[in-house]
Amino acid sequence: MRSIALKVAQWIDRLGSVWVEGQITQMNVRPGTRTAFLVLRDPAADMSLSVTCDPALLRNSAIPLQEGSRVVVYGKLSYFTGRGTLSLRITEIRPVGIGELLARIERLKALLAAEGLFDPRLKRPIPFLPGTIGLITGRASAAERDVLTVARNRWPAVRFEVRNTAVQGATAVPQILDALAELDRDPEVAVIVLARGGGSVEDLLPFSDETLCRAIVSATTPIVSAIGHEPDNPLSDYVADLRAATPTDAAKRIVPDAAAELATVREWRERSAAALRGWVQRELRALDQLRSRPVLADPLRQLDQRYEEAERLRTAARRAVEHTLTAESTATRHLRDKLTAVGPAATLARGYAVVQRVSGKERHVIHEVADSPPGTQLRIRVADGAISAAALASQTITKEPRHDRE
Repeated sequence: MRSIALKVAQWIDRLGSVWVEGQITQMNVRPGTRTAFLVLRDPAADMSLSVTCDPALLRNSAIPLQEGSRVVVYGKLSYFTGRGTLSLRITEIRPVGIGELLARIERLKALLAAEGLFDPRLKRPIPFLPGTIGLITGRASAAERDVLTVARNRWPAVRFEVRNTAVQGATAVPQILDALAELDRDPEVAVIVLARGGGSVEDLLPFSDETLCRAIVSATTPIVSAIGHEPDNPLSDYVADLRAATPTDAAKRIVPDAAAELATVREWRERSAAALRGWVQRELRALDQLRSRPVLADPLRQLDQRYEEAERLRTAARRAVEHTLTAESTATRHLRDKLTAVGPAATLARGYAVVQRVSGKERHVIHEVADSPPGTQLRIRVADGAISAAALASQTITKEPRHDRE
């Protein structure tokens, strides 16, 4: 055990003197003592270091030092083997001034910007109506009161998950990181608000911490930075998804105004109704114009006119067909009478006869005496039948010459 402690002490002794930056969280300066005891804490991590110095260093500081002051110290580490503790014995202490703090913030800002952490494309959209809002702020602070009051006045049904943390000092960053991680894991939380009602540059240093800025970028839940400091904004304003000028402004920007939304709905309803009424009126006027046209004012008129015309044409066609049929029937009757008058039956009825020579099955009409020599079998057709006969003799009748007269 002793050999290990001695080796550790020897190794630490070889480290030499170092510069260390931190925040004073405890100061113990007893009157009449030759040693002052301090605790120096890393603002970005839950780590601290015991520091000893001559009380004169504290008394002779250009700026009064107190708990919460940021300082840079120069000293040598010592390992006490008896107690197994590590301490830093400092010979120089320098307060970190506002100018230096702003310069360091600017350097960190340039670094984060170069990494693309300020890129607008990384910004997550804020939901229109978040069901539950995570709020990280100081306990019983004006910022908490402003956010809760304004948000509930705008939308009474809104819910909050409030995490009260330190918002300045050495413990602010670790507490904010823990609260941020807890709310980011909660699936009910739709947006997270970091709220503080402004303050000095030293008071707002936790919101420019590199670890906190990277945690904001890495979160899956949209984050609103509402620190309320002008004109030098903390770096959380640049990496957050939305920057609000004040906690009140944050509540207005993430929670819709129920009264305003209802008024908007009424306005759109009225505009929609007016537009619909206007459209109906235009269509009615168009219908009236169409109905006022003759063809639509009395749509059956054209049908009636066409019907009458069709009736006239049909009557005329029937009359023409009947006339044609009558004329043709008359002509046919006349032709039939003519044919009957000149036909063989009429001739036979007037006493004439048709004489045919019978030769086997063949029959030939006799035109002259030479066609029926004596003994020829004859068939004489009269009006009411036929007579079989035979030629006994023939006599030629001399024809008288016919004289044509003009």
